[in-house]
Amino acid sequence: MILTSKKVNENYLKVFINNPPINMFDPAFSLELRTLMDELENDENLKVVVFESENPDFFIAHLELLHANDFPKGTGKTGLSLSWPDVAKRLQLAPFVSIASVRGRARGFGSEFAQAMDMRFASKEKALFAQVEIGIGSFPGGGGMERLHLLTGKSRALEIILSGNDFDADTAAAYGWINRAVPDAELDDFVDNLARRIAGFDKNAIARIKEILNERAVSPTNEQILDTQTKFFESLQWPEATNRIKALFQKGLQQNGEVELNLPKYL
Repeated sequence: MILTSKKVNENYLKVFINNPPINMFDPAFSLELRTLMDELENDENLKVVVFESENPDFFIAHLELLHANDFPKGTGKTGLSLSWPDVAKRLQLAPFVSIASVRGRARGFGSEFAQAMDMRFASKEKALFAQVEIGIGSFPGGGGMERLHLLTGKSRALEIILSGNDFDADTAAAYGWINRAVPDAELDDFVDNLARRIAGFDKNAIARIKEILNERAVSPTNEQILDTQTKFFESLQWPEATNRIKALFQKGLQQNGEVELNLPKYL
């Protein structure tokens, strides 16, 4: 199992990510996430879900590139692709609150996974965020092109996406990428206390607040999300992208080692 969960109380669930060696988002992860989303939506008592990693070095490293064509095909409940966009949209529309508690590296899809949550908190000392797709000759395909600029503004989103660099939690917080950076020793208690507090309020009020904010906010359309994802997977076949990806694998991409720990250095 990649995703395991623990009921803190009847209104509050914690989900733990563990996909060795570096928590990549692969087809198996995608299938489990879809199943989990069905369970979350069917839990009438659920008010808060917190996602965290069991690997202190990697929240979610990035998309697993060797099997990029093997993700589930078809259309999900929202009219979006089954692999990830559908789940992300369902999290946005869900009557419960989703929170990412980030330790380690959240690059590429890892960053986009966190962006899809309602809130994001990160370890001041141990979290790193990046959109590294430019380094393989591509661009974000899991929502980064649609959601990141809504959090950071256009110019900072361009800095993040075009640099392919790591950003520490303090900078991510200053940019609006995450809610706040929290000292690592305090992160678990901070997120837990917030989740428990939200879980103590009326679910109808929580759901209505999210509904109204979703109506007021600028959100990407299904067509925009599908268009970007289609173009992203097409870009992986570009000659420059295939050459860059091959070179990165030769250096140690997708292995738990120096390249993944310091990925922007090798792009």
